[in-house]
Amino acid sequence: MKLNDLRDNPGATKEKIRVGRGIGSGKGKTGGRGVKGQKSRTGVRVKAFEGGQMPLYRRLPKRGFHNLFAKELNEVNLARLQQAVDAGRLDASKPVTQDALSEAGVLTRKKKDGVKILGRGELTTKLDLEVYAVSKSVSDAIEKIGGKVTLLAPKADADAA
Repeated sequence: MKLNDLRDNPGATKEKIRVGRGIGSGKGKTGGRGVKGQKSRTGVRVKAFEGGQMPLYRRLPKRGFHNLFAKELNEVNLARLQQAVDAGRLDASKPVTQDALSEAGVLTRKKKDGVKILGRGELTTKLDLEVYAVSKSVSDAIEKIGGKVTLLAPKADADAA
């Protein structure tokens, strides 16, 4: 057997029907589309139409809610802050902002709308935080050490002013 002898089994493939090539072909004139109307035109497909039956996307219940105005926040734990301070990447004498955290490599992903500090771990260094949100345990822990928490107001929209 040679490469030029290889071929499909008889009947494995069907010849493509060339539509709209004269009346003698059996698929001429209207090309199997019937006459007139929306479905006889090119580029038209009635998607999700199930012959008048209630379509699947309308039979299924709606679920959930997506708040368009919700803020996406970067979450950072106290242990991660302490780790960055110990490594010398975060300066404890300066205010800890989103930009400072990003430069220190604490925010691993892209910057979002703000930063929320969470309470897992322990903080031993006095820090001044300027963040979007903190949990109650973080607020207590930082003030106990002598640090300060400043909550940043959400950025006001230009059209709201």
